Amino acid sequence: MVGLVRKREAEASTEKNGHKRLKSIATSSFILHSYAKLPDLNEYPQGKSEPLDIFVWGTGSMCELGLGPKSKEVKRPRLNPLLTSEVLGDTKIVDFSVGGMHVLALDGKGRLWSWGGNDSGVLGRDTSQAKEVLRDADGAEDDDDEDGELNEEESTPKLVENLPEIKGSKIVQVSATDNLSAVLYDNGDVYAWGCFRCNEGLLGFLRDEIKLQRTPLKIKELKNIVQLAGGKDHLLALDAKGIVYAWGNGQQFQLGRRVIERHRFRTLEPQQFGLYNIKYIASGDFHCFAIDHDYQVFAWGLNQYGQCALTDVNGELEDGSLITKPTLIPALSNKKIVKIVSGEHHALALTDSGDVFSWGRYDMKEVGIPKDKLPESTFKDAHGQPRSVPVPTKLIFGVGEKEVKIKEIGTGSHHSFAITDDGFVYAWGFADTYGPGLGPLEEDVEKPERIVNTATKYYDIQLIDAGGQFSVSGGVKISDEDEAEDRIDKYDEIDGKD
Repeated sequence: MVGLVRKREAEASTEKNGHKRLKSIATSSFILHSYAKLPDLNEYPQGKSEPLDIFVWGTGSMCELGLGPKSKEVKRPRLNPLLTSEVLGDTKIVDFSVGGMHVLALDGKGRLWSWGGNDSGVLGRDTSQAKEVLRDADGAEDDDDEDGELNEEESTPKLVENLPEIKGSKIVQVSATDNLSAVLYDNGDVYAWGCFRCNEGLLGFLRDEIKLQRTPLKIKELKNIVQLAGGKDHLLALDAKGIVYAWGNGQQFQLGRRVIERHRFRTLEPQQFGLYNIKYIASGDFHCFAIDHDYQVFAWGLNQYGQCALTDVNGELEDGSLITKPTLIPALSNKKIVKIVSGEHHALALTDSGDVFSWGRYDMKEVGIPKDKLPESTFKDAHGQPRSVPVPTKLIFGVGEKEVKIKEIGTGSHHSFAITDDGFVYAWGFADTYGPGLGPLEEDVEKPERIVNTATKYYDIQLIDAGGQFSVSGGVKISDEDEAEDRIDKYDEIDGKD
C-alpha cells in the first residue's frame, strides 16, 4: 500500500503568488457545507466542432465497427461509409466516445449516433425489431461465418432516441463505458442510460429502483458539470467548482471511497469524496486519475500492475493491491500533464509540450516500451519475466534520432495510440484482434509503430479511442497532395525507412 506520507503531503495547503490556496484533498463535510461559497474554478466546455471522417478497425463480432451487418473484422483503418456527410445530411461527426463494445458519436448538428452491442440498453434506442439473418445452410462449405450476419439495427449507426431538447443548450461531451452511456450539456446537466455491473452481475442504474435504463435520464444529483470520465462500470464527473463526483461499481475503490455491502446501492448515486481544486479527470477500467490546478496528479483504485503509477514504500507491488483514496503521484506531478488515458491495467499521460509517458502492465506490450529499453523500476515475476512498469516512462517514437511531438493519445483495454502533431498515428499493444490497426501480426507490438495504410495516408487524424477489441479514429483530409507526400517522406525518415 502507498505510504501515508504522500497523502499528507498532498493535503497540505500551499501558498502560490502570495495567495493561500485550498488543499486538493479536503474533507467531504468541508466541501458539502462550503459549496455555495466556493469559487468557480473551471469553465464550461464549448465542445468540439471540427468535421471528421471516421475510420474503424478491429474485431466487431458485437457490432462494434458500425459498418452494417456484414462486417465483423477489419485489419487496418477503414473509412466508415455510413458516417459520411452524404449519409448524415450535410454534416459530419465532430466527437465520439468508445465503450467496451459500443460507440457514441456526436455530429455537427448536435445529434447523437450510436452503434454496437445493446444488451444493456447503451444505444439509447430500440434494436429488438431487427430482422434476424441466419447463415445459409446451403451456402458454400468453406463459409466460416457460422453465426450469420450481425444485428442490422445494432451494427448500423442510428440516432439515439428521446434525448431532451434543452432550449439554448447543446451536447458538448459524450462518454461510453462498458454498460453505460452518458452525455454532458453545456449548461452542466448530465443524462445517462444503460446500467452498471459488478463482480456478481447486474448492479443497477439508480439506487435500487432502476435496474436498467433504456432511455436518457437526467442525473438530478449533478449540476454545473464540466467533464465526464468513464471507466469499465463507473463514471466520474467534475464540476465548475473543481469537485469530483463518482458513482457505479466501487469494488476496487474506483469511487474513491469505501463501499459497505449493506449500502451498496448508494454507489449508484453520484457522491463527492473529498477531491477539490481539480481541473481534469480520467479513468481506466478500475482506476482513476485527477489533475489539480497546480498540475499535481492523483490516483486511486486497483493497482496490482502499478497502473496507478504508485508502489508501496519499498517500491514493491502486490497482487490485488488497491489505492483506497486519492493519492499524490510524485512521478507525474509538475510535469504539466494535460491528458491521461487508460486501459484495463495501463495508462498514458500527455504533457503540454507533446511528450508521452507510459506505465502499467507489460505482458501484452501495452506500455509500448521495448524489452531491452525497460527501466530499472520494471517489476518482474518469479521467473524473471517483466510484468509491469509502475514508474511513468517517456516513450520514444521512430528510431529516436528526431524528436516527435504528440497532440493526442488513446487506449483500448490492452492496446494504445499516439497521434503526432501533424496527424500520423503510432500504435502498439495486444494485436490478436487487429486493435492496433497494423494488419495481421503474429506477435503483440512492443513499441510504437506508425499505421501505414491507403485509407488514412492523406489524413490528419485528430481523435482516437478504442474498446476491448476494436478502435475508432477521426481525421481531416489533407487537400494539398504535395504537403501530404512531404509528410509521408518526413515520417519514413523518422522511422528509419529511407
